[in-house]
Amino acid sequence: MEHRQGWKPLEIGPADAGVTADADGLVAHLDSLTDLEQLLAKEKALVFRGFQVSEGALDAVMDRLLPNRLAYVHGNSPRTKVGKNVYTSTEYPAEYVISMHNELSYAHQWPARLLFYCAVAPATGGATPVVDGRLWLDSLDDEVREAFAGGVRYTQNLHGGRGLGKSWQDTFETDSRDEVEEFLAGTRASWQWLRGNALRVTQERASTVRHPLTGEEVWFNQADQWHPAGLGDETAAELAKVLPADELPQSVSYADGSPIPAAHVHQIRDRGLAAAVDVDWRQGDLLLIDNLLVGHGRRAYTGARRVLVAMSD
Repeated sequence: MEHRQGWKPLEIGPADAGVTADADGLVAHLDSLTDLEQLLAKEKALVFRGFQVSEGALDAVMDRLLPNRLAYVHGNSPRTKVGKNVYTSTEYPAEYVISMHNELSYAHQWPARLLFYCAVAPATGGATPVVDGRLWLDSLDDEVREAFAGGVRYTQNLHGGRGLGKSWQDTFETDSRDEVEEFLAGTRASWQWLRGNALRVTQERASTVRHPLTGEEVWFNQADQWHPAGLGDETAAELAKVLPADELPQSVSYADGSPIPAAHVHQIRDRGLAAAVDVDWRQGDLLLIDNLLVGHGRRAYTGARRVLVAMSD
């Protein structure tokens, strides 16, 4: 697969597709595509713009773009479920930038596709930056790539209803310990129930993956988001005053348990954002990405931004 330094998502509008500028036109165009999987693997990300898709018409479009809509189980980002496996894209405060990542890259299984939908565009900012995962990998120093070659170890501390971070009930969308254990048993993770109905989950994962169709090796982990250094020096220092490292809601090390230097974390975060292309939202826009080939994030914004997300295998 050709690697394009000047990569950006392919934008498709009603005129490009030869259909009406409405949700029905978009559905008709999607029904006419002979191989969406190959198109997405080639282009890595698709923006559908100008179809004036309303939130009420979203299900019909999603049925075409996401053949098997997945629940956001074992996700670490704060979200609200608003429909049939449809969620708010994130609930982090508007003033913060969310760094580049691939959805659920820390998990045993991740979605192949993500679909973002803009119900309300922000007043300013709020773009969804997207980055070519191969370009991100290539941008890192040899020293960093070599250090991560053995993989990473993620640790989650999930409270039982009250505490810092997410609860295990929200994370796994259940109140049943048995259901949580059944899920984790198939994930190559280890877990431990702690005092206060809390749960600690530990997982060892690779730092890169190869795409099953293109064969491209891409950066595919969330070490910079799980590491305190990724939060900024001031926030990390405040957290360290409150909790020891092994009690943080989430943390990460190399797979052998050795610490990841803050300098590596900063490089991963900063070069991912520097290589990203912003998708600026207009109401009714949809963005479909290949979750292995493309990382995504969020720019800071003002106004009442509402972007929904759904995912598929």
